Amino acid sequence: MISATIFEAKTNLSELVKKARNGETVIITSGRNRTPVARLEALEAVPRKRLGALETPGFVLSKAFFEPLPEQELRLWNGEDEPKKIRRRAKK
Repeated sequence: MISATIFEAKTNLSELVKKARNGETVIITSGRNRTPVARLEALEAVPRKRLGALETPGFVLSKAFFEPLPEQELRLWNGEDEPKKIRRRAKK
């Protein structure tokens, strides 16, 4: 549970709403004694985003996925060996 004064809530409202959407409860307080006056909660829980492939029934990563890439492919990913560009002839 998070606690914030009215001033803090006004200043950081977007951040507090994000926390509420993630399932946390935010208590808004007032005065020097920090008396609780309001509660900020999500109306509905927001499900976490996941990669679509991981939710597909029967999807399994092969062992080859975890093997190191060949040197040539690593150089391409790192931008060290750019593939040769194909030059097109200008139309006459």
